Amino acid sequence: MSDYMAETFSRFQSVQDRLAHAAGSNFYYSFLLLPSAKRKAIKDVYAFCRILDDIVDQDHSGRDPFRELQYWRDEVDACYRGIPETAFGERLSDTIDLFELPRQPFIDLIEGMEMDLKWQSYQTFADLREYCYRAASAVGLICIEIFGYESSGTREYAVNLGLALQLTNILRDLKEDVERGRIYIPLEDIERFGYSEKDLRSNLYNTPFIQLMKFEHKRARSYFEKAAGSLPEVDRNKMFAAEIMSQIYSELLDSIAAVQFDVFRNRVTISKKRKMQIALAIWLKSKLKR
Repeated sequence: MSDYMAETFSRFQSVQDRLAHAAGSNFYYSFLLLPSAKRKAIKDVYAFCRILDDIVDQDHSGRDPFRELQYWRDEVDACYRGIPETAFGERLSDTIDLFELPRQPFIDLIEGMEMDLKWQSYQTFADLREYCYRAASAVGLICIEIFGYESSGTREYAVNLGLALQLTNILRDLKEDVERGRIYIPLEDIERFGYSEKDLRSNLYNTPFIQLMKFEHKRARSYFEKAAGSLPEVDRNKMFAAEIMSQIYSELLDSIAAVQFDVFRNRVTISKKRKMQIALAIWLKSKLKR
């Protein structure tokens, strides 16, 4: 296990390097304006997510990703018992204690990563929704504990926003995911619009594909609307970091529609300047309302 722990520490160091140069990420702009203690905590959560993503997405040759995920499940348990084994676990344990973070969302997130190892596609939206909940909503449920909230309704907001963000990611990253052998658009939807898995793997851009993407776009938009409608007014200012993410991803979703859903030939992004404008505008608005 000592060799594995050395590799784990090395992986965490690379995550720290990415955090130091994360200005291109959407997540960066959401935590940039948080108070220092909350910003440090969110970075720890982000680093945990990146470690899990690396386990799943990196080359599995000579590795057992299921074993590695189990290792981190055990490490999370150790954090909650106050006996973490890794340097990163010690850091995460401090954050868990400081903000009284719930254990279950961390476990849900690990289970979401295991779904990426077990499944290459999802037959129904109900199946996909479960994955999105574990991969994204679980992170939101951790983050709102760091942001602080009063109303239990804010948990529903975190779930809906997580679904909206993940569904947007799925549409944006469609080509790359297919190249990795993963299809996140429900197979029942692909069939409904007269498209096919073969068409998707061939990057076929045609009328059935556009109709399919319009349908998926509308579904993603509906979760942004559900999130907005479920955010209690009493917690609105506290959620400014989440609202920054919401606005950035909402504009990203609009940008996908703006290129007529041709994500095969267009890499859809939001400029750094625009992200900063969004972050500052929402942060200032939250300050003025206090």
